[in-house]
Amino acid sequence: MKLPSVLFFALILATHAQANVTLPKILGDNMVLQRERPVAIWGTAAAGDEVTVKFAGQKKHAQPDADGKWQVSLDPLKASATPQVLTVTATNSAKPDSNGEIKLQNILVGEVWFCGGQSNMEYSVSAPSSGAPAAAPVDPKLAEEIATESYPQIRLFRVNKQNRTPEISTDGWTDCAGDALSKFSAIGFFFARNLQRALNVPVGLVGSYWGGSRLDQWIPPEAFQKQPAFAKEAAAPGRLLIDGRAPGDYFNSMIRDLAPFTLRGMLWYQGESNIIASNDGLRFADKLQALVDYWRGLWNDPNLPFYQVQIAPFLYTSRKADHQSDGKTLLEHGSDELPKLWEAQILATRLPQVEIVPTTDLDSNFKNIHPGGKRVVGQRLANLALTKVYGQKTPAWQGPLFNKWEAKGNQAVVHFSNTGGKLSTRDGQPPNDFEIAGDDGVFAPATAVIDGDTVVLHNEKVIEPKAVRLGWTETAQPTLVNQDGLPAYPFRTNGPDWQPAKN
Repeated sequence: MKLPSVLFFALILATHAQANVTLPKILGDNMVLQRERPVAIWGTAAAGDEVTVKFAGQKKHAQPDADGKWQVSLDPLKASATPQVLTVTATNSAKPDSNGEIKLQNILVGEVWFCGGQSNMEYSVSAPSSGAPAAAPVDPKLAEEIATESYPQIRLFRVNKQNRTPEISTDGWTDCAGDALSKFSAIGFFFARNLQRALNVPVGLVGSYWGGSRLDQWIPPEAFQKQPAFAKEAAAPGRLLIDGRAPGDYFNSMIRDLAPFTLRGMLWYQGESNIIASNDGLRFADKLQALVDYWRGLWNDPNLPFYQVQIAPFLYTSRKADHQSDGKTLLEHGSDELPKLWEAQILATRLPQVEIVPTTDLDSNFKNIHPGGKRVVGQRLANLALTKVYGQKTPAWQGPLFNKWEAKGNQAVVHFSNTGGKLSTRDGQPPNDFEIAGDDGVFAPATAVIDGDTVVLHNEKVIEPKAVRLGWTETAQPTLVNQDGLPAYPFRTNGPDWQPAKN
């Protein structure tokens, strides 16, 4: 007989409360542990206890510190789809009756990834949540797929949305089915499904996202204080404010307690609110470094992969009459505010193990900030992970990326990387959205001709080219693609030369 979920979790909490050893909520029944890496297991226990962790033939011991905190590291584990039991025991030789034990059931070993961001990551499989729609209505194959297929080797852990609380709220680890699957990130699901099929090992997903959230809200004040770009804000008296707001509220309630749960990498889809609320532009790259550096430190992994999704084209200029809850008019936006944030996302890939998948080809409804194509985004992220992390030869995940340019007379020759040996266009026509500027700095549309891995640009009114750009508008959908049909990333040659800070 299956117990109602409320009663089931009540019994678990009662069982754990009787023991003098506790575990964080991220460690629980049905979880997936990361293979082939040391695995952190931690919690609290009474002073004087000896804590023993048993799993997969291993036995590890720890002594709680003065605050009762303890942690062990399991030796790297082999992938296993066979459910196992993890036991945590606290032994107090002076008080035999106070000993406690926790048994976590149905544990698998495989690959574990985090997925986070705002509403386009929150965009659920089939049950819309507040502020984010569902994928099923715009992906007609999805409902049929989840009704006819099962995913026994995928497990989900979703953090509930809450603000300014001391610990995370969650329903725990669940099977990838039913209500838990319906409410989970569609991009995360498609990523996990493709990863599991390619690797044939269990996959665990940890999801923590909130529609409308700014990047700043996922970064604690101490992370900003470590970044030179925010030295002025850090030196100001009183509470740290970034762009007039206190940072870190979602970090404290939805991220901090997840660390140091062992992960293989992180997926991130966010940035729209940093245009709407701040017009961040290049500043977004500094904020990304603050987040990536701090989170990697928290997880004690300086090379933890961090894979972004390029935010999609959208008419931000149409939102200038909107109002915030405090009654203030939202910032007005120029049509170049989105390209500036794209630029920051691209520049942030100069950080080690930071990459970005393109999206400009997936939707032409520029009034919809939640474009379709979540299946494709999940596939591209999976291809990225399979290529960069697992060393597999997979379909491409990256479009042509600006490399360099040179002036030849009245022409500009633009060189690209990630072409796959061939540039072309989606529609068979000359590439669109290229512009060229001369000494006056005024950009004009350019005639573009593909020549191998380069594009040759010309405008009869520009006698001596001084700058080039591609897709420098919020509705840009460059038709230039590589051998695999993936779109070129927008760029400008007269932009800032951002470099990661050395902390």
